[in-house]
Amino acid sequence: MNDTPVNSLGPQLQAFIREKQELCQPERIHICDGSEEENDFMVNQMIEAKMMKRLPLYENCYIVRTDPADVARVESKTFICTERREDTIPTPAPGVEGRLGKWEAPDKMKRKLFEENFPGCMKGRTMYVIPFCMGPLGSPLSKIGIQLTDSPYVVASMRIMTRMGDRVMRRLDDNDFVKCLHSVGQPLPAPDTGYAWPCNPEKTVITHFPATREIVSFGSGYGGNSLLGKKCLALRLGSVMAKEEGWFAEHMLIMGLTNPKGEKKYIAAAFPSACGKTNLAMLNPTLPGGWKAECVGDDIAWMKFDENGVLRAINPEYGFFGVAPGTNMSSNPNAMRTVTKNTVFTNVAETSNGGFYWEGLEKETPSDVAITDWLGNENWTKDSGRPAAHPNSRFCAPIGQCPVMDPAWEDPAGVPIDALIFGGRRPQGIPLVYEAFNWQHGVFVASSMRSEATAAAEHKGKVVMHDPFAMRPFFGYNFANYMEHWLSFQDKPNLNLPKIFHVNWFRKGNDGKFLWPGFGENTRVLDWILRRCDGQEDIAAPSPIGLLPKNNSLNLDGLGEINMRELMSVPKDYWLKEVEAIRNYFHDQLSTDIPSAIVDELNNLEERVRQS
Repeated sequence: MNDTPVNSLGPQLQAFIREKQELCQPERIHICDGSEEENDFMVNQMIEAKMMKRLPLYENCYIVRTDPADVARVESKTFICTERREDTIPTPAPGVEGRLGKWEAPDKMKRKLFEENFPGCMKGRTMYVIPFCMGPLGSPLSKIGIQLTDSPYVVASMRIMTRMGDRVMRRLDDNDFVKCLHSVGQPLPAPDTGYAWPCNPEKTVITHFPATREIVSFGSGYGGNSLLGKKCLALRLGSVMAKEEGWFAEHMLIMGLTNPKGEKKYIAAAFPSACGKTNLAMLNPTLPGGWKAECVGDDIAWMKFDENGVLRAINPEYGFFGVAPGTNMSSNPNAMRTVTKNTVFTNVAETSNGGFYWEGLEKETPSDVAITDWLGNENWTKDSGRPAAHPNSRFCAPIGQCPVMDPAWEDPAGVPIDALIFGGRRPQGIPLVYEAFNWQHGVFVASSMRSEATAAAEHKGKVVMHDPFAMRPFFGYNFANYMEHWLSFQDKPNLNLPKIFHVNWFRKGNDGKFLWPGFGENTRVLDWILRRCDGQEDIAAPSPIGLLPKNNSLNLDGLGEINMRELMSVPKDYWLKEVEAIRNYFHDQLSTDIPSAIVDELNNLEERVRQS
């Protein structure tokens, strides 16, 4: 393993490490090189501590069980810290609780962190120094960070999720890196909680300081809270940097589609967590004729217009951190093929033959194996009334193992984006697909997105929540200013603005069953979208909410009976209620901060619906 001494590093990095060493008081410091030898050491260390267990059915795969109090992102404990509150969050209406992020003054938060939480928090542990890069090394859009952590789980996971180690350190500009500090918050000897997983849920807090490009996380070892390159840097700080530098940092998959004529286009699509981003990013097209789909990324897109006015996107990540339940050979065979080696599974169930299990794998799992659930309870059965895997259980796997990765997924220039797609889980009223009338209308459509809540955060139940741009938990600055940033691009010269669409794979009929088969059949919708991008005018017709596919313009060959009338309907009464819900949300959450262009679009929508 790397034994690089701290005093051989650049002065800024050296000062950062020494300052946090004095604060956290680790027993030792290790500078990560990203090598196989180092990873083996981390894995063996966790196995010895009973934090991790091998899954012998697969090559180099492991299972981790967390403390049940540390299983998801904790939005209620996630803060953006700016001098002015209004730089972080909009001012809600009087008496209304703001739900577009949480703010705290930097000085107050730093007192809490550095006077109460962090002093001595790494006693008995190793402080790992992780040099990591978000995006392909050498890309003008990429960003380098340094994460200090006391968690070997974080080291092993960051090695999968980012470009990490010596190759990044060699490219580090000592005056330009994002400073990330993380601790599980349990100095040794730790109290016996009954769980091998170290965390401090009572004191968990995840904080971001945009002015100084710092991220500080305490108390949680769960991925979204501890792998600070992911949501923290790539989206929350990333969105701030994107606004300042004139680009976009978005919660979007990126995929390439090649039609039977050999014509290839790329799309970027935003859905809330656990709404099918990974399934869409890796889909196997079922549309007849020889379609090909390839994945660039399944969760985050950094996009910037190039000198020719083309929007280009990179995937800043190097791995998949996918939701496990529901993933199977029917829903996502490419994900299943990806995770059979070099993968870390968190809070999934385990089979007696050394494999993994979660809800959705009933057909793939032999009937004669016993199942141990994510809490370690043996001989789990469906009759127990408990899920085998936690609903937010995850697989963490290298992107390079995916059998449908796009050849350009690491192109430093990024791939050209033709269409931007937004969508969520909407069981009623929202058609399968519609196109925004123009860029401004598209920004409104994205801003007014709603979706059923999922298990990716601490929300309960199937309540339909507002999730603008699928970014509600990830805005790094005031959402009203975020909309203004998007709107500003329609006034910039010589840009090829992509078309904007909204999709809904999840509409249900009166019988409670899905109207659309989804998964690989979604290629049929993407085909229509890409034909619209090609300029085919005769396949779309205006409706009150946008441009809908004309009858028979979607290729449904071989699909059998689909109730397209119900699937594409725009019920007037439903949409009047939708307008009211959007108006109330904007009023409550944004009050007077809302851009006038968005108000205009909402008023225009209401007028069109009333006249329909």
